[in-house]
Amino acid sequence: MRRNNAQGRMRLWLLSGALGAVLVAGPAPAQMIAPLPPVAAGPVTPPPASGPLTLDEVLEASRQHQPQILEALARVRVAEGRRLSVEGAFDTLFAASADTRLSGFYDGRYLESKITQPLQTNGGNVYGSYRVSGGRFPTYENEKFTNELGEFKVGAVFALLRDRIIDERRFGRTLAEGEIELADAERLMIAIGVQARAIEAYNAWVVAGQRLRIFRDLLALAQERQRGFQRAVAEGLRPRIILTENEQNILRRQSFVTQAEQALAVAANNLSLFWRNADGRPMLADVARLPDALPAPLPLPVDPRSGLVQRPDLRNLELRLSLARERLALDRNQLLPRLDVAVEVSRDIGEIGAGGRSFDGTESKLGLTLRVPLQNRAARGRLMQTEAEIDAFRRRGQALGEQIVAQIDAISIAIGASARIAGLASDEADRASAMAAAERRRFDMGATDFFVVNLREEAAADAQIRRIDALARQIQAHADMAAATADATVLKL
Repeated sequence: MRRNNAQGRMRLWLLSGALGAVLVAGPAPAQMIAPLPPVAAGPVTPPPASGPLTLDEVLEASRQHQPQILEALARVRVAEGRRLSVEGAFDTLFAASADTRLSGFYDGRYLESKITQPLQTNGGNVYGSYRVSGGRFPTYENEKFTNELGEFKVGAVFALLRDRIIDERRFGRTLAEGEIELADAERLMIAIGVQARAIEAYNAWVVAGQRLRIFRDLLALAQERQRGFQRAVAEGLRPRIILTENEQNILRRQSFVTQAEQALAVAANNLSLFWRNADGRPMLADVARLPDALPAPLPLPVDPRSGLVQRPDLRNLELRLSLARERLALDRNQLLPRLDVAVEVSRDIGEIGAGGRSFDGTESKLGLTLRVPLQNRAARGRLMQTEAEIDAFRRRGQALGEQIVAQIDAISIAIGASARIAGLASDEADRASAMAAAERRRFDMGATDFFVVNLREEAAADAQIRRIDALARQIQAHADMAAATADATVLKL
């Protein structure tokens, strides 16, 4: 009767253990792989909007919807997923096993379950287990005997030398955390480059619009003068050849307008890579949204060299150097002998089982394990490699720092020079416009000829274009400084 009860309990334990294993494992989640998005047909026409298109609108749209920035953000999420995966090395492990003899001289039945928890700050682990047995076992399986209600056991293993400070599990976690920071630095580096190109594309679009306005105004002067010539020829005040000469001038200026319109269309197409709608589709900027003037230059930092600490490429190198130092600590750890201490306490409960009184009561153990590598050439080779990598990272960091300082100094020189050139170009444009207006008045009074008027007007147009180009170079120099100092606020990041 007692044996039948034990068999019933054993079947129940077996069923519970199997069910527990299924519940712990759980069903495998289904994975859906999204297909690649379809290739867009091209830029779309934005809805009507009032007011000029501003640089802030472009930078905000680029930050939120530019594919390169979104790809970099996705890579940060990839690194975060890898970090979670690495944490699996510290997951609690549940294990269960059971066996029963169906035939033969012995009728022993055995069930054991164990939970193991790796330590977060040491290479060891703690564990707890429960086992229960019934029936008879051969002498070579004597350790399976327990009391009627089984045995509880708790224990721990601690690393005293190798794996005490660092081990593969903790280095994997450090590496995964570093990869998140590396991916974020890469994201910022890509975003800065994208925003810098967005500023350049926007300025090129505005400059193209300003050029078009200048050439259209120049053409309008020639067309208005042609109407005056037609009246004068009809009244016999001027020879008819003057109409042909001015028509030639009109055709030349029309070609300027056509080239400027083409340049504006190309600039709008380039700008569409950064100015996007809520769906992420590129949008073509309408001519009606051209601003009346170039945007103001971006603000400059008080101390440009202070931006060195914000540079993502320099931060990327510092992170790689830090990870190499962690790898060096792990390599040195591998050279140490392994010395582990284990403590364990077990307690059988219930009536004494078939194993007798020797299995009853509380049992405690203390043990040491020593393993000494005699050659360990693999670990010494890895140590040499890591030390060389650290030295290479230091040299690269020195070169990169010097390169960044030289870049910032060169941009500072360009900013000062572009400001002076922009001021001179503005003064020249004002003088040229005044000269052209005076020459037109003299022509109306008959004090000069048609050839000189055309020269003055086109010289004034050229001076205005040089002024616009000089202002654009000044704006671009400020944008280059924002990118060189990784000014995320100015770049709308």
